[in-house]
Parts: sequence; C-alpha cells; structure tokens
Amino acid sequence: MFRTPLTLFRTLAIAEAISWTLLITGLILRATIDLDIAVSIGGGIHGFVFLSYGATAVLVAKNQRWHVVPTIVAIVSAIVPYATIPTEIWLHRSGRLAGAWRLEAGTDPRDGAWHDRLMRALLRRPWILAVLVAALVIVIFVVLLIVGPPGGRD
Repeated sequence: MFRTPLTLFRTLAIAEAISWTLLITGLILRATIDLDIAVSIGGGIHGFVFLSYGATAVLVAKNQRWHVVPTIVAIVSAIVPYATIPTEIWLHRSGRLAGAWRLEAGTDPRDGAWHDRLMRALLRRPWILAVLVAALVIVIFVVLLIVGPPGGRD
C-alpha cells in the first residue's frame, strides 16, 4: 500500500488535515450546542493522527536523508491547521519525496551507520515496522491522555 515514501507521507498529511476538521467541528459543536463529547472524540482522533504524522515525518525524513530544516518544517506543520497539505506539496515539488524506500545499502558512507542499518532492516519487514511505530504512537498517546489535555482539566 505504501510502496514509496511519497504515498505514506501524503496519506498521513491528508489524514492530519482531516483530523483538524474533526477537532474544529468538535469545538464548534461544544461552543454552540454544548456537546462536550464532540471535542473528546475529535480531539482524540486528531491527537492520534498528529502523533502518527510526526512518526511518519521522522521515518520519511530519515529515509530521504532530509536536512534538519525540511524535517522540522514537516513536523511543525502539523501544529498549524491544514498546513500539512502545503508542506507535502512543497516537499514533493522540491523532490524531497522522490524515490523509493532505501531497503539496501548503497555507496553512501552513511549507509554503514547503525541507525541506517536498523532502518533498512525494519523497512524490509514493513509489518514489524508498522507494529513498532503503532506501539510507540499508542504508548505516547496513552501517556499524554494520562497527563491530561492542553490547558488542564475543568
């Protein structure tokens, strides 16, 4: 399904924008008809997709060997509503999403680094990678739920 970094990144960028719509809709419903559960549902979905997008941005940045600025822009774009879409377009047009997953070592000396070897090993086993990333996102999500929502509890 996600045969290239572009397809994975684009999918999560769109999902992040959709999750913003759910959160904003929940906020509007809470403000207009006092439906607090709408924010809980929209906010929960948005939070999970936000973390998933961040993990995806890090994975794709590592695979594509982005420098620090595009990596930070990709991650920070999730904070601004709907900014992941223009960020994805910019990254795509600038060629930063071009190419395939780096499954094998090339001639680049960086391919010998332990973290590159680990990434390639996990990319060759996409189900294991997906489970590990999902587990990491779930753990972070649960910890954030325990800590509480931004601004504290009422």
